[in-house]
Amino acid sequence: LLLRRRRHYDYNLAVIGGGAAGLVSAYIAATVRARVILIEKGPMGGDCLNTGCVPSKALLRSAQVLQLARRGEEFGLQTGQPSADFAAVMARVQRVIARVAPHDSAERYRGLGVEVAQARARLLDAHTLELDGRRISARKVIVATGARPVLPPIPGIEAVQPLTSDTVWGLRERPRRLLVLGGGPIGCELAQAFQRLGSAVTLVQRGPRLLPREDAAVGAQVAARLAAEGLRVLTGHSAQCFEAGESEHTLICTHADGEVRIAFDRVLVALGRRANTEGLGLEELGITTDAGGRLPADGLLRTSHPDVYVCGDVTGPYQFTHTAAHQAWYAAVNALFAPFARFRVDYRVIPWATYTDPEVARVGLNRQEAEAQGIAHEVTTFGLEELDRAITEGEADGFVSVLTPPGSDRILGVTIVGAHASEMLAEFVLAMRHGLGLKKILATIHVYPTLNEANKYVAGEWRRRHAPEGLLRGLARFHAWRRG
Repeated sequence: LLLRRRRHYDYNLAVIGGGAAGLVSAYIAATVRARVILIEKGPMGGDCLNTGCVPSKALLRSAQVLQLARRGEEFGLQTGQPSADFAAVMARVQRVIARVAPHDSAERYRGLGVEVAQARARLLDAHTLELDGRRISARKVIVATGARPVLPPIPGIEAVQPLTSDTVWGLRERPRRLLVLGGGPIGCELAQAFQRLGSAVTLVQRGPRLLPREDAAVGAQVAARLAAEGLRVLTGHSAQCFEAGESEHTLICTHADGEVRIAFDRVLVALGRRANTEGLGLEELGITTDAGGRLPADGLLRTSHPDVYVCGDVTGPYQFTHTAAHQAWYAAVNALFAPFARFRVDYRVIPWATYTDPEVARVGLNRQEAEAQGIAHEVTTFGLEELDRAITEGEADGFVSVLTPPGSDRILGVTIVGAHASEMLAEFVLAMRHGLGLKKILATIHVYPTLNEANKYVAGEWRRRHAPEGLLRGLARFHAWRRG
């Protein structure tokens, strides 16, 4: 009786959105031989490929290479006064996108067994979709439509033609004076890149510090590096209005000391992202968004309608490409196999990184979160200024910080600040996922000299602080006895 179909469906699964979440959902469905259609109204690959991870990291790499060249004398090199050809840098960004694009292309996914429709989708009911006039039916639907940058309702903002992380890639002329609104990861990354590429950048943050989700010491270290590179960092400044002019624009802010006027040529707004839910027909099905504009989901990644699932930035709670892919597995498997098999999405070990220089990488709790939640903890820190490889690289700026329960080597969370912090974090992510403690990391051979040795050294610092003093005193007496 359970296997009896109540109606015929064209597809087992329809996936709306061709970004990371949608691509992985469709791939999983095709892998288990379900009939799946992937619907994308814009470029395949979503934000990550076209306006997010790929272009931003390509831009950051150009800025990093230029900054290294400026440091040539530090390494015994004569490099002169290197500068950026901004148009060439942005052309390289587009070449990088083009090189990665085949990984996410419609052709590739058709080859994997996915039907790809480049169309605008609208749900007529929970099983019927209209694709630019064509109607199809699907037993289950996954909404994976992503998110877009938010433009705040600041008076005058439209008159100054704001840039966002979606539109900044159209620039071919470097802004002489760039104003960046927002001190989160995107704002900090792009502000540093443009400063290194030759713009005079002012970074405005309403709150008291940069990277507010990280510990205060982390934000302070990033702010110090930005300031050392000539970037103007203004925290505690609240944007009130813009004034557009012919030769320059002005942002008027309020600060504890009074009004502040900031002149600029272009402004980049990095104040968060909002889920893409418009035009999908969700409200007509009774599927509503939360206060943040996202589609709420239960532990199986179902919306309020049991046949409509969701994954990726459109639902959160983490807006990262890797968590979108992580959610996609649960959404696809639950949509295809419930009620015979169900899996609750697991958010226990979610890593992320901010690609400033130095990088900031984290998994699990940090100090401010542990304190806010009343979780007893110890903090063990190892400074990269003591690490041989960091010294040889000229990157001895940063630290590895680990939270553990008092007296235990179980890892509650890790924060790494430093060059290649995002690569160093993987060992801790693996350890937390599989219940391995600092003693196991300490007992693991790490290649010398590498940055990853810092992971072993922070474990060694924890072991030193928790040495069995009674046993060691007994060993001292034993060795004295053997000496006679």
